[in-house]
Amino acid sequence: MKLLRMLKPPDSHHLSAAVGWLELGNGGEARLELDKISETLREDPDVLRVWWAVLAAVENWREALEISGRLLQKAPDDARSWLHHAYALRRAPGGGVEAAWKVLLHAAEKFPEEETIPYNLSCYACQLGEYDQARRWLRQAMRRGGREEIRNRALNDEDLKPLWWEIRHWKSGAP
Repeated sequence: MKLLRMLKPPDSHHLSAAVGWLELGNGGEARLELDKISETLREDPDVLRVWWAVLAAVENWREALEISGRLLQKAPDDARSWLHHAYALRRAPGGGVEAAWKVLLHAAEKFPEEETIPYNLSCYACQLGEYDQARRWLRQAMRRGGREEIRNRALNDEDLKPLWWEIRHWKSGAP
């Protein structure tokens, strides 16, 4: 996980340790490190992103949604804030695919160069049975990012399974 800026010690050490524990798959230790960060820095976007990752790793979507809402307030000009919020919203009780779709539609306008937003919109559209929209968003993601990389990701993404046959047969050029 790449951090946008460095906090000062000892908070930076705790944040780095939390990331390390998270990468080792130990969310419990990551949480303990995050709890050691100064109260005044707990709302820092980098800290919130790590908290979100810890909660997502243990599939605590209710808390991940709450953290992503705070992250969205603190860093609305970072596409990751919108992606984290939509991802948690899709999975949190009371959320769902349609709610996540609406969040990312707004983000698509705000971040016209970002490839993950149209990719996720493609996934959401497919899950909503809106296959024409799913194709359109997937093509947009391919134009913004590496075509083959996104095509390969799509062919392994269960959300896009209804389109797999079609995606497999898209020619090497633009779909």
